[in-house]
Amino acid sequence: MTPLPPPHHHTLDAAIGWLGLGLPADAQAELDTLPPELRRGLAPLEAQFAVHAETLDWNAAFAVAEDCVRFHPDHPGGWIHRSYAARRKAGGGLAEAFGLLLSAAERFPDEVTIPYNLSCYCAQQGKLDEAWTWYRTARETGEPSALRKMALRDEDLRPLWAQIARLA
Repeated sequence: MTPLPPPHHHTLDAAIGWLGLGLPADAQAELDTLPPELRRGLAPLEAQFAVHAETLDWNAAFAVAEDCVRFHPDHPGGWIHRSYAARRKAGGGLAEAFGLLLSAAERFPDEVTIPYNLSCYCAQQGKLDEAWTWYRTARETGEPSALRKMALRDEDLRPLWAQIARLA
């Protein structure tokens, strides 16, 4: 990731700091001072997404994630953010989130969050066989015991908890 030139990297650091303090409006004020040509950078887009996620403005978060995918297609975070926001935005939902993230599964085969989230989306749609397949893919990609521990606390995967609990 290319860092922002001085003094703009300080602005980004300040925005991230405000987010860490739970003050998204202050973070937004910092991000608004960045020149427009720098706002398309990966780090500013991720900070902007975080502001919108913090304020539960999923329509705006989705638009930012779309920009992230457009300008940084080789970064899996944008794809993950986009589906996460699609699930929550007005007119969105689980099917849209799944469809958007499915296209990233082949593109980023080593990114454990993608099959994990696909498993969640399937489980919440009652597609339990498909959810289990995606969970197993995530398990093969990530660290199995940490993934199991996280999955057994994830309400999205509640329909699979009995199966997951039986895994070593």
